[in-house]
Amino acid sequence: MPRHRVSGAAVSVRDRLVGIADAQGFAAHGLHVRIGDETAEHRWTPDIREDVHSIAKGVCVLAVGMAAGEGFVRLDDTMADLLPDHELGDGVERVTLRHLLSMSSGIDLPWSETLMTDWPDLAREFLRRPSRGRVFQYSNASTYTAMTALGARVGDVGDYLSSRLFGPLGIEDVTWSRSPNGRIEAGGGLALRTEEVARLGLLIRDRGSWNGHRLVSPQWIAAMHEDGVVTGANPGYDRYALAGWRGPGRAWRLHGAHGQLLLFLDDAVVTVTAHDHAGADSFAAAAVDVLEETASAV
Repeated sequence: MPRHRVSGAAVSVRDRLVGIADAQGFAAHGLHVRIGDETAEHRWTPDIREDVHSIAKGVCVLAVGMAAGEGFVRLDDTMADLLPDHELGDGVERVTLRHLLSMSSGIDLPWSETLMTDWPDLAREFLRRPSRGRVFQYSNASTYTAMTALGARVGDVGDYLSSRLFGPLGIEDVTWSRSPNGRIEAGGGLALRTEEVARLGLLIRDRGSWNGHRLVSPQWIAAMHEDGVVTGANPGYDRYALAGWRGPGRAWRLHGAHGQLLLFLDDAVVTVTAHDHAGADSFAAAAVDVLEETASAV
């Protein structure tokens, strides 16, 4: 992996991104920049844990990757195999963990603010609906159902992640909102500080290795953002892999609602927490431009 060699690059990028956020009026809460081994941070608001929204989907992908490494599941296990006691709609017996995590199950379940409580069991409601084939549809219900399936093999997924992921990363007492069934919400509801999200970013950047210990395979990290499903023609939202969006430019990202961002480009990771849904795309594009300029200065 290429390494930036410009001394003070992280501080320089941090300062530029703070200026861009302020100029754009982007309502950022926290910023963490890592380039190579250098880091720099900035805060606009108090340092508290906040819902990272769909960045949680990336954490769920890591959970499946670790479970696959332990032999509990495979990415191409079907719902018929993983949840044999669930009623499956037409074609859903062929839906796999891969399809759920890449939002390509073809199962239609519109988003709502009360998604977790609209039905007695969201996963059962999701799976009993028919599949239209490998059609992309972004849905928190898809990730929730994937974690329901994973839980059938590993037990409580929140507990599983506490010992296998958050513990090794030094992130303690993690709070993850749960459904009435007691399962983690999966697609959101995970509360972390900016710097804690940045630790996840470093693990991903370093291809699943943390302080010399392998937590998840490099192949799994690659699958988070390589290839992916064609989602449409909207720049920055045209291809989705396992929780990772392609773009802006050469970068890829985990992107949560209201401006939660993990941006990856070569050996750089930019972590943002915010409350600005509309401004996130412009800030992400500007941040990648700054990273490209920094890389070209090597």
